[in-house]
Amino acid sequence: MKPDQIELLTTTGAPTLHPDGSRLVVAATRPDFRADEYVGQLWEITLDGGRRRLTRGFLDTSPEYSPDGELLVFLRAEPGGKPQLFAVRSAGGEPVQLTDQPLGVGRFHISPDSTTVVFTARVPEHGRYGTVDGVSAGLEDPRLVTQYKYRMNGLGYTTDKRSQLFTVAIPDPDAEPYITAVGRLGKKPVDGPGALEQQGAVPSATQLTTADADHLDPAFSADGRQIFFTAALAEDADSTLVSDIHSIGLDGGTPRQLTNLGGATLLGCGTARPSADGTSVFFLASDLSASGLDFVARNTALYVLPTNDPEAFRRLTDPETVDFGDVQELIAGGPDSVLAFNRTRGMGELLRISSVGEIEILVSGPTVVTGAATAGNTVIVSITDPSTSGDVAVVEGGSVRTLSDFSAALRTETRIGELQERTYTAPDGTPVHGWVVMPEGEGPHPVLLVIHGGPFAQYGWGYFDEAQVYAAAGYAVLLCNPRGAAGYGQEHGRVIKEAMGTVDLDDVLAYLDGALAEFDAMDDERLGVMGGSYGGYLTAWTIAHDHRFQAAIVERGYLDPPSFVGSSDIGWFFSEQYTGTDPTHVESQNPFAKIGNVRTPAFVIHSEEDLRCPIEQAQRYYTALKKQGVETEMLVFPGETHELSRSGSPWHRRQRFDHILRWWAKYLPTAANSSDPAAR
Repeated sequence: MKPDQIELLTTTGAPTLHPDGSRLVVAATRPDFRADEYVGQLWEITLDGGRRRLTRGFLDTSPEYSPDGELLVFLRAEPGGKPQLFAVRSAGGEPVQLTDQPLGVGRFHISPDSTTVVFTARVPEHGRYGTVDGVSAGLEDPRLVTQYKYRMNGLGYTTDKRSQLFTVAIPDPDAEPYITAVGRLGKKPVDGPGALEQQGAVPSATQLTTADADHLDPAFSADGRQIFFTAALAEDADSTLVSDIHSIGLDGGTPRQLTNLGGATLLGCGTARPSADGTSVFFLASDLSASGLDFVARNTALYVLPTNDPEAFRRLTDPETVDFGDVQELIAGGPDSVLAFNRTRGMGELLRISSVGEIEILVSGPTVVTGAATAGNTVIVSITDPSTSGDVAVVEGGSVRTLSDFSAALRTETRIGELQERTYTAPDGTPVHGWVVMPEGEGPHPVLLVIHGGPFAQYGWGYFDEAQVYAAAGYAVLLCNPRGAAGYGQEHGRVIKEAMGTVDLDDVLAYLDGALAEFDAMDDERLGVMGGSYGGYLTAWTIAHDHRFQAAIVERGYLDPPSFVGSSDIGWFFSEQYTGTDPTHVESQNPFAKIGNVRTPAFVIHSEEDLRCPIEQAQRYYTALKKQGVETEMLVFPGETHELSRSGSPWHRRQRFDHILRWWAKYLPTAANSSDPAAR
């Protein structure tokens, strides 16, 4: 794959299955260079593989069938606009707009009787975010900050645009639209049918919540009388990571707290879904210990609580062996069960878990399930695998039968390097699991050790554009999950707590040494190392301790824990939990404190609006390298956040790849990535 081919990366969102099980709808989205945005529409697919484009909006996503199967509700965004709710007859027709929220709509859920939608939307303070004509961002009133949690990467400031819950009634999509007439008095409404549906207007929404907190992940109760949601409403919510499941009536009122009602540990609660019979609520949560802050490598488990006795909640899965922390969704899986997404050893499994903790593996193997839906006995999934950026499939007998082929062009127009699974051994005997992607040709090929972020994340079996771009340019690519990574149990992830840059460094170098020993086609004298976020941290740490690499790329790095504490959106808790609080001990894990040992040419890449690893981390690292005479460059992307490589503007993603290949061509040229700019 080449940088200018990222338009071929079509991804599929979570599917929705018609209640009769006959067909599904899924959003297929891709980068588009002409618009320099992401575009996508909804596709209807039958279980025999027939498909048709259902909508033609600029960006249509998140489809959900109403429980009666008559309607399809989805999000639509116009170019440069915010997503709004629309509804359309499932049989087809013209969509009807349901909302006009100034900052757009987030998550939503349809009531059991198919008449109402509950949704989240951020409510801007008056005078901010364009709510007053002529008052631009630079002319807004100053912000008085009194909290730890006041901004978030990708969102900016949050305390002045809290996420609240709303409900809106679904109008009849077949009703006659409101008509306007033009006469002596100008445009004038005409009384008659459809009077509530003014041309260009939307139904009125009812706001249910007003607290100074983000209200997230709403879901109707089985009888439709209550709405479950997640929020941190406790008095000490600003100083912990604790969040709760709450319920609220359709008419609003005071929310009822359902979790963290007592006990020695505190939970960070996420998605909640009621059982079909309404007797219990399933929810995801991580045990944060008594401090409410110990998040390091805390796997997300599934819990259930009786609706009539919340204190009798039970944990259904063992967080040491099962982790629902990647795709944090729950899908109704039957009268007393849910479907959930387990990450393990690079796989994204789909599990069915009953209310008594019985676990059935529905999908496993070399694939990553990213979404699912059920109707009756039918289960459908969205997946990615080594040669698929996104498709939908039906689960049959423990395997999947693919129903779409959105990645056909990706497979026919690019060479997809094979993911070769390998496990090598660290010096202390610990196995290090990962993958090797080899380029075409006999070699010897230069080698890129590519370190993932997190650190509690994982490389896996899904299609990875970075590995494919580098392999197509003539590089052998190494992807491994060192200690600290997710998918191998909590102990594996927690071993680097207050010990960053120790066994994790041992593991990535052991993987490099193991691959060099096995693959004769790898050139052990032409090596590069690169990574982003925590991968940027470990790259900077590596080149301060190991000088065999010809060059490095340090991207959006966590590079100086002390300054990170005051500048990152998560800095107030992240650094102290990972590196500790003793200054001497923190220094022993700090790449910036070891920068004087760096001799390797280093390319620093960062985004101006990165609030997760703020740009000062890159600027200070780049300047220090330059002052000590190390060859370095810094590439800064305007308007981008920490998510540049995954969801940045299409042109910026392409330019990022172009610059990365330019850097490697300078220090590790290949036949496919020449050091001659004209040839490249």
